[in-house]
Amino acid sequence: MRVVVLGATGHIGSYLVPRLVERGHEVVSVSRAERRPYFDSPAWSKVEQVVMDRGQQERAGTFADRVASMRADAVVDLICFTLSSARQLVEALAPAGTYLLHCGTIWVHGPAVEVPVTEDAPRRPFGEYGSQKAAIEELLLDASKSRRLPCTVLHPGHIVGPGWAPVNPAGNFNTAVFGRLARGEELELANFGLETVHHVHADDVAQAFELALEHPEQAAGEAFHVVSERALTLRGYAGQVAGWFGRPARLTFSPFEDWAKRNDPEDAAATWDHIAHSPSISIAKASALLGYKPAYTSLAAVHESLSWLIEHGQVDVGEAKLQPYS
Repeated sequence: MRVVVLGATGHIGSYLVPRLVERGHEVVSVSRAERRPYFDSPAWSKVEQVVMDRGQQERAGTFADRVASMRADAVVDLICFTLSSARQLVEALAPAGTYLLHCGTIWVHGPAVEVPVTEDAPRRPFGEYGSQKAAIEELLLDASKSRRLPCTVLHPGHIVGPGWAPVNPAGNFNTAVFGRLARGEELELANFGLETVHHVHADDVAQAFELALEHPEQAAGEAFHVVSERALTLRGYAGQVAGWFGRPARLTFSPFEDWAKRNDPEDAAATWDHIAHSPSISIAKASALLGYKPAYTSLAAVHESLSWLIEHGQVDVGEAKLQPYS
């Protein structure tokens, strides 16, 4: 197949593009060319590179038509965040019936009633990001069910991989949290640390896109969760990270409102977003219909990312040593 990947050098695309090349697909990488992929692979030498600024060209009304002119069998859209962007792409691809695969988010659900959350659970999204992604999903699945355009939506959790900071045990992206646990220092968590986060390795997300691409008869017209097998409680997550350095976690707890006053506003906002959603997500549908099987647990994915951060001087662990994951 000829596959166009929008946002090809980002978290997911860095893993997906080599996978597709190795499977024999002809791949077109579309990005702003502002950064290299997160890891090198000989497969990138076989990829057609197209430099495009999506936001700029959408404002000019040319982006979707340029993508359609590439005459792909399938388009994987990893960087669509608004309903208007999705609508433009659907209208441009519909005449040719190009298979469109969209990267959504588990944030489409909002607070859960029953866990693990399945794809057909009642939706109560909140916030601009989750609400826009939910609206995009509705548009794409309606287009697919009406036979206007075959579409699939994949909803990743908190994406993890070498090269960027994962959601930490405090529920934000401040890498100093890992350093405090590594050095055996006290760490304050909001509430009782029983809210959950649900990670997924970027390569496992890429695996799911590859499976959906190669099994459109199962995937078209459907949405799938793409996460690790199990979520983590924040306090349990903190204990595991501290244990990787041979230490117990020294944790204290306080109501979120008090905790937020003692932390950076950006960190507090990220923590609130994660604990307000507190996701614990089912992958039963993706496993049954696509054969999705994540290679990483949440903890294994974070361990790999943390190892990279330490190696590149982005986490101060003092004299502590990160033990191998087992």
